[in-house]
Amino acid sequence: MTDLTGKKVAFLATDGFEDSELTSPWEAVTGAGAEATMIAPSTGAIEGKNGHRQSVDVVVADAHAGDFDALVLPGGVVNADHLRMDEGAVAFAREFFAQHKPVGAICHAAWTLVEGDVVADRTLTSYPSLKTDLRNAGATWVDEEVVVDEGLVSSRTPDDLPAFNAKLIEEIGEGPHAGQTV
Repeated sequence: MTDLTGKKVAFLATDGFEDSELTSPWEAVTGAGAEATMIAPSTGAIEGKNGHRQSVDVVVADAHAGDFDALVLPGGVVNADHLRMDEGAVAFAREFFAQHKPVGAICHAAWTLVEGDVVADRTLTSYPSLKTDLRNAGATWVDEEVVVDEGLVSSRTPDDLPAFNAKLIEEIGEGPHAGQTV
């Protein structure tokens, strides 16, 4: 397994996230030695659709991609829908692409990337209902458990978490990717 000691990974979410799509990657990156930080639009704690509560470490307004080595976007319909409507959250995610840093997006999280205008000419997967949104934004959508495109790691559902986590750790370990850009 890749050692991520010294790496800092931002997780961006709000209420309504898919619990396992936050907790499983969080455990994977911290288990590999990285420091995980919860970023959200508001202070306090956020709650997943199945009741997992996660303390917020930094609000989006105070967060900067330059302070992190990678970004993870958990899914969940409500979470993703709210984040894509939050200009600060979208701008924060977009910064990672501008800095060529790895980004992991699972399930409905790709909505934030569509809103950030960072998926054109990229290949990725998502929950199947986002297929048309991604294609309309210029992406090539494929139905695979995990897709890696120049530092962008994407998966479809919680069933794909083992493959997603493995590739996420690999891409974070590799560091910036020249093709990971806006």
